[in-house]
Amino acid sequence: MRKKWAVMGLAASALLAFPFSAFAADEVTATTVQTNLDTFFVFLAFALVLFMQAGFAFLEAGSVRMKNAGHVAGKTILTLGIALVAFWAFGFGLGFGDGNGFFGYQGFFLSGEEMKPLFGALSGLDIPISMMFLFHLAFAAVSLSIAFGGFAERAKLSVYIIFGVLFMIIIYPIIAHWVWGGGWLAAIGMQDYAGSTVVHLTGATAGLAATLMLKPRLGKYNKDGKPNIIPGHNQVFSVIGVFILWFGWMGFNPGSALTPSGGFFTYVALTTNLAAAAGGIAALLISWVVLGKGDIPSMLNGVLAALVAITGSCAFVDVWAAVVIGLVAGVVTFFTAQWFEKAGVDDPIYAFSVHGIAGMWGAISTGLFATPELAKQVNVGGAGLFYGGGFHQLGVQLLGMIGTFIFVLVLSFIILGIMKALGGIRVTEEEEMMGLDISEHGSYGYPEQMRALGEVDRSKANS
Repeated sequence: MRKKWAVMGLAASALLAFPFSAFAADEVTATTVQTNLDTFFVFLAFALVLFMQAGFAFLEAGSVRMKNAGHVAGKTILTLGIALVAFWAFGFGLGFGDGNGFFGYQGFFLSGEEMKPLFGALSGLDIPISMMFLFHLAFAAVSLSIAFGGFAERAKLSVYIIFGVLFMIIIYPIIAHWVWGGGWLAAIGMQDYAGSTVVHLTGATAGLAATLMLKPRLGKYNKDGKPNIIPGHNQVFSVIGVFILWFGWMGFNPGSALTPSGGFFTYVALTTNLAAAAGGIAALLISWVVLGKGDIPSMLNGVLAALVAITGSCAFVDVWAAVVIGLVAGVVTFFTAQWFEKAGVDDPIYAFSVHGIAGMWGAISTGLFATPELAKQVNVGGAGLFYGGGFHQLGVQLLGMIGTFIFVLVLSFIILGIMKALGGIRVTEEEEMMGLDISEHGSYGYPEQMRALGEVDRSKANS
């Protein structure tokens, strides 16, 4: 018995001594501690942004009809799969590899730490390049999810796959390179801290092209052009989705500090949350005034629009300006969503209003409200119009916004136009009436409920 306890004691002593022997072999310095801390901080940010895909699944599934809910929710897994493989193969190198002012041309098929010298825009960081790949991958996947919002309830599954791959290779990475990869917009000082333009405007513009080319859903418009309301099947899902997205946004904006040192990420978190709150309240109140009732979907869109708008400016603007930015985003999104619907643009998830228009406002807002102190601290661009910077930074922001919109819209139209000519991009009327759950996947997300509805329809037809 004593021998048994002696062996256990020796084993425990060895385990306790192991960390100290490791430290002796590889001396721990303040630099290595900081590097490890920064790496873990970025990993947490990556995890939060990745979790936003669950938010998209809830939000979009709740915003569409029951017969398409499984398809829309499952599409988020497809989004991640496409994003990972395509971004690893080509997107990361095109976006962040050494290159020219338009795109990178080194670092494809990322293969480890030896690739780090090729990534000029990231070479000054001590964080492993594999971690920075994952971090930027999560951003790219969000942009693709936004784009797919414009395809909802009528696009073929094959279109998601083909367009998704091309979006991740030749659309998103090029815009990312322009702003974050040392491209021409970076050279003139465009301010886009976490991606109002790069992530949101890019994804929303691609989604707009799809929305226009796919045309409205069956039954959305009467012969006189008046729109019909097609409500989502589960508003509770949509609320949960927005809450998850708001939570995940803490990796988006504060995480873009790339370090907890100095505490600057807490300031970014403050401006982000204040803007979101202002946007949600403003959208609810304006819907109450216009519609006579406080509209919950409008409030949800207001929160998201404010988060989109503050994403580009969260590190550059004062606290009071963050509230104004969020408030304006919430109000503008409410009116633009209604305007697009009346104009014949059937955007089921309101992707372009929430992410496109608000992304534009986010780009413009830094040109108005950026303070010289914060611009200097972030070391990007200069002061905005209201802080003595004149029209220079505002002009840079407008140039970047317009250039991004035109490039993405034209390229998306070309890609979708070719796909439409070769094999079509929309399901048949019969498949759309059945629902994409059954026509594209062979089963419903709500099999019992849809079976019951089918039985009711058959009994009506026979009576």
